[in-house]
Order: sequence, then C-alpha cells, then structure tokens
Amino acid sequence: MAVKNDSQYPMIKIKLVRSLIGRTQKQRAIIKGLGLRKINSEVVREKRPEIMGMIAKVYFLLDVKDMEVAK
Repeated sequence: MAVKNDSQYPMIKIKLVRSLIGRTQKQRAIIKGLGLRKINSEVVREKRPEIMGMIAKVYFLLDVKDMEVAK
C-alpha cells in the first residue's frame, strides 16, 4: 500500500489543444491517463513528477498553465 504524503503540490491546469488523430497508442494512453478526452477539455492536476513526466511526452498536444493558489 502506498504511503500518503501530506505535502501539498501546486496545481496546474492542462488543456488538450490538438487532435489525437494519427497519434500513437502510447500517446493516446497518456492523454487518457491525464483525464483528457476531447479537444478543449481541461483538467486540474497536482504538479507532481509523475504528471510532469506524462506532460513532457505529449507537450505538443497540450496547453499547461500554473494555477494561482487562493489564500
């Protein structure tokens, strides 16, 4: 079982801006793993090393923005 860490990561907004037509199965699986489905769909994720690695593999399909933390 994984140990939960209480440290808070900053949040990022990820938006799919290019089509998956003609992309490899691996790239499609990464997009699905991020939780994106259609063009212009957006998700908010923690800026964790695992997520940043996935983004690095398909950066040309995405628009990634840091979110401001409301205090």
